[in-house]
Amino acid sequence: MSALGGAAGSFVGLPASFMAPGTSSFADFLSAHQPDLLPSSRVTGLGSAADLAPHGTTIVAATFSGGVVMAGDRRATMGNIIAQRDIEKVFPADEYSCVGIAGTAGLAVEMVRLFQTELEHYEKIEGSTLSMDGKSNRLAALIRGNLGLAMQGLAVVPLFAGFDLDAGIGRIFSYDVTGGRYEETAFHSVGSGSLFARGSLKKLYRDDLSADATVQAVVEALYDAADDDSATGGPDVTRRIFPVVQVITADGGHRMADEDVATIADRVIDGRMRRPDGPAAELEGPRR
Repeated sequence: MSALGGAAGSFVGLPASFMAPGTSSFADFLSAHQPDLLPSSRVTGLGSAADLAPHGTTIVAATFSGGVVMAGDRRATMGNIIAQRDIEKVFPADEYSCVGIAGTAGLAVEMVRLFQTELEHYEKIEGSTLSMDGKSNRLAALIRGNLGLAMQGLAVVPLFAGFDLDAGIGRIFSYDVTGGRYEETAFHSVGSGSLFARGSLKKLYRDDLSADATVQAVVEALYDAADDDSATGGPDVTRRIFPVVQVITADGGHRMADEDVATIADRVIDGRMRRPDGPAAELEGPRR
């Protein structure tokens, strides 16, 4: 039997909806034709379900003159239990952007996969990639669709970053559980250790940092978060488990090799042996 059939040349076995012109949003397509496949379709009982699933914790991002860096620790918790020591929380969204997850790990990973498909689907339908603002808005819509589960404790709060080809700069976007989108300046962090990570970056961040120095700054920030937040995992030198680091420039994004991140993490740990509270911020001398 031929792979094609029918007067309209539709694929055998595919519903007509798959061949009809429509939206460039894959999430909207699923919502109309197969809503049960959306992460937001999950139904739980009344009350909080927050302790029933592993949660991801701290994600950090910072810009530099040529792009943006995002890093995430590797610990997932379930209540007071370490559910996983080597979870990955930073994923490429497309060639020029990435997303880090904090919140309910299972739902967050599903949302990331849907977001990746959403961007790829748009590019295939429209023949061009979404702008950075367009990408960040699409992610906001996916988060908004999860509001019902978020109200039951199954929140997903990602951090989105990428290189804006039109503006020629790295950009960072944060979100709240309602899908509110906020553009951040220079650096940002989400998750249970975010308060400590941002405090660390306030000391270490400068506008003139190189890509390598920015990577070291975010690894230092994750170390500080792990130092004060029990849900954030620091570098595990025994198991050789280190943060996932994504670097994005005008040439595209790539995940740093584990051995390169290990070298930086070992350098950070060596520095903490001499100064446990981390490097001090440089202060300007008195003005004359």
